[in-house]
Order: sequence, then structure tokens, then C-alpha cells
Amino acid sequence: MLSISDFSEMCNLSPQTLRFYHSEGLLVPAEVDEQTGYRFYTFDQVERAVLVTALRGTGMSVKLVRRALDEPDTAADLLRQHVSEVRRQRQAQDEAIRDARELLGSWPEVRRRRTPAMTVVSKPMPGPAAGGDQYDWDETDAAFTATVREMAAAVEACGAVVAGTPWRTWATETPEQKRQSLTTEGPHWLVKIPVTADAGALAALPDDVEVQDFEARDELSIFLPGRSSMAKYGTAISRLATHPLDAAFADVSRMRQLLHEDGVETAMAVCELGEADVTE
Repeated sequence: MLSISDFSEMCNLSPQTLRFYHSEGLLVPAEVDEQTGYRFYTFDQVERAVLVTALRGTGMSVKLVRRALDEPDTAADLLRQHVSEVRRQRQAQDEAIRDARELLGSWPEVRRRRTPAMTVVSKPMPGPAAGGDQYDWDETDAAFTATVREMAAAVEACGAVVAGTPWRTWATETPEQKRQSLTTEGPHWLVKIPVTADAGALAALPDDVEVQDFEARDELSIFLPGRSSMAKYGTAISRLATHPLDAAFADVSRMRQLLHEDGVETAMAVCELGEADVTE
């Protein structure tokens, strides 16, 4: 039999850790003296200690390690699932580190630009239900990406060419869209893709894809690195809506979000105070 001190030295686990593993059922001593409370281990338990140390070293929780030990047939699958989660977390951390460096290096500034007229195709985008405790921006971005792929494939199949960065905008262009946008089902967004195509190619597009003319306009835009989030969404709207303009304002109702590989660019149309559509 080995005392907790000897077992600790042999397994490179502190006595405190061994007591914790005992309390959690991961590594129960072979014998505990009822009078003194001293714990004793056998040489056979060294192998279990090695396995526990290895599993805990991967970052697995005590609960997950206990399950892997109690159900050895599922241990390999549990480890694979844990590895996938670790990789996902590492990717998220890498993205956060990149975003932090960019934000610390130079905080994004609002820019004014002239956006040219273009032909676009438009389609409602499915997305997460509204009204929950927290809006799922990851799901929204995933739905946007899937819709863009689907629309791009339809465009190219008809002989048209994608001619710019796709974007999404609020689904409020028609009375029906406005009504649906207030429901939990939606859709709440429209996907727009600039295209170059002749009349024949446009006429061959699927019925659920609408062809539109995007009029040239001045816009304010701001780019925020990384994934979409409510904080970034609010920051972009706040910065654009409060940006000083002479005899003009940023029209929140004509906002669009362009999703780039490394972040989200939010743009709003600059509306002159004398424009006719202001009163409308």
C-alpha cells in the first residue's frame, strides 16, 4: 500500500488534488483509515491516475472525466466531442484576439462615400425568431451565408455574374414584409446581391428572386472586425446616426450590412433635408 504522500510523488499529483479526486469519485483510495482518515493507494491505481491526469489535461470537466471512466465504451466518443469543442473555442479565441488587436490599433471611423447605381437581386432570408432573451447573430450570419450561396448559384446558372459584395437589409420594402417583420416568424432580413446580366439572364431567374435597381447615393459606413453581435450592431447604428452632417442626416431606415470575411460593414444612406422622400 502507498500513503497519499508516496502516491502523490509517484503520480505527480498533489495531495490536495488527490483529496479532490477522491471527493469527486475519480480516484478513490483503496483504503481509508477510519480513525485517522489517512488515505492509502495500491500500485494498480497508478494507471487510473495516469488516465485521469491525461483526460483532465485536455481540459475535460470532472463530470465528463467521471463519465468517461464509468462508461469506457463511450470514452473515445466523449474525447472526440470534447476535442471538437476545444477547437471551436480556440477558433473563437483567435478571432477575439485578432479583433482586439485591430480595435486597439485603430478604432473604426465613420466614412462617407458615393455608392454607384447597380442592378441587384433580392430575396427574403430566413433567420432566428425574434422576441427571445438574446438575438442569435451567429444563426443570422449562417442564414445569410447560406442564402447568398443559393442566390449566387441561381444567378450564375442563368448566365449572370455576381458583381459585388452581398449585403442584408431590413425586410420592410413592402407592406407585407413590414407586417411579417413584426412577427416572430419573419422574415426580418432581405439579402441583396449586385449582378451584371442581360435582360435574358434576368428573366430566367427563379420566381422567388426579385430584380431591383439600386439607385446611386451617398452613404456613411463603418467597419467593425469579427463576428456580428448586438453590441457591434448597436455601436454601428449609434456612430452612424450621430455622425455630424451639414443639412443632412443618416437614414436609419435605409441601412444595409455588408458581410466581409473579416468583419461587418454597416452603411446608411445620407439623406439631404430637402429631399422629397423625407416628408414621405
